[in-house]
Amino acid sequence: MDRSEAVPSPRHFRPLPPWAQGPATIALHGAQRPERNAGAVVPPIYQTSTFRFPGPYSELGIEGPPYLYTRHDNPTQEVAAETVRLLEGGESARVYGSGMGAISAALLGLLSPGEELVAMENLYGGTVGLCSGLLRRLGIAVRWVSPHEEAEPELVLSDRTRVVFLESPSNPLLQVHDIAQWAAAADARGALTIVDNTLATPVNQHPIELGADVVVHSGTKYLGGHSDLMAGALVAPRSIMDRIHATDIGLGSVLDPFAAFLLARGMKTLPLRVERQNRSAAWLVEQLVAIPEVERVWYPGRASPEEEALAARQMGGRSGVLAFVLRGGLAAARRTLARLECVHVASSFGGVESLVSLPEETSHVGLSEAERRECGMPSGMLRLSVGLEEPEVLLSDLRQAIGSG
Repeated sequence: MDRSEAVPSPRHFRPLPPWAQGPATIALHGAQRPERNAGAVVPPIYQTSTFRFPGPYSELGIEGPPYLYTRHDNPTQEVAAETVRLLEGGESARVYGSGMGAISAALLGLLSPGEELVAMENLYGGTVGLCSGLLRRLGIAVRWVSPHEEAEPELVLSDRTRVVFLESPSNPLLQVHDIAQWAAAADARGALTIVDNTLATPVNQHPIELGADVVVHSGTKYLGGHSDLMAGALVAPRSIMDRIHATDIGLGSVLDPFAAFLLARGMKTLPLRVERQNRSAAWLVEQLVAIPEVERVWYPGRASPEEEALAARQMGGRSGVLAFVLRGGLAAARRTLARLECVHVASSFGGVESLVSLPEETSHVGLSEAERRECGMPSGMLRLSVGLEEPEVLLSDLRQAIGSG
């Protein structure tokens, strides 16, 4: 679907004009409802838990009030959701209190006991924990896919498979999965495909155009972009989103209005930020591989010529995140973290400032050493989220912290 021709939101946002084609213009001008904003260029924050309506709506000849309760809907949430929807090119979108809130809503809304979820082994640690813990306790089977099984998804899926969950590029190994191939195999089985597009962002990749049914984001990361909010988002066809929404109302994983305002504001600069972070990260990769103390670097497409061809085919840009491991392993990684001056040692990624972390102590702390080793994550791997600083400054900081030159 052409993102400029995406189906209008039911909350009556203005259709995109013909000139609103690029992601930067869409991010700035997509969610337009000036008639309800008193002419304000910036949509207001509807900081309210409930909404007044004129009398019992059963007597007004309508199905329900335009807005009832912020846990269900709120105009500020809708502005953020509409922007994500347009950037991803989907029919419907909702925003949540966190990325895990969005993932939980999608999986619990689309799966029932006795059904099967097929998921890659190298997912974000929080998603692995949800699948291995709560979903299994609810009687949902989880089929983990190892790297050597990826090439033939039709042999992995079964008649019980209802959802396929991909994260591409993955966190923190930056592996690229063939979204179109997996989506086609899922379609043949009558299953849905969910793609976590957090690391790629809609600037670099559009899973819906590749056949995905649902796109999920941790808006805490690149969409918000300033390390000052928690948010999640889902984009899907309206029929699928209605199923998810029926569940998420009960889960209460709503995004509060002020965070929704920050999310919408952050997305206005998303294309500019991501393009800069892409360039800086790609340059830093080439510099790091030349440092003798660096044993290996991970970045989308670097794993093999086949992955490079896949990344070039399904991604417009790569990522602002890279990972590397030092020859001294965990001890060398910890020494490096202690010496950094410009790069912040912190979890998360996608912010304007550069952040570095040890996934085994942060995002994947819930996995055992054996589980991390099984999915290809060595001890001492460092994940670097490249911010907006000059890349030469970041390289200088990394070099002195590593102890090179």
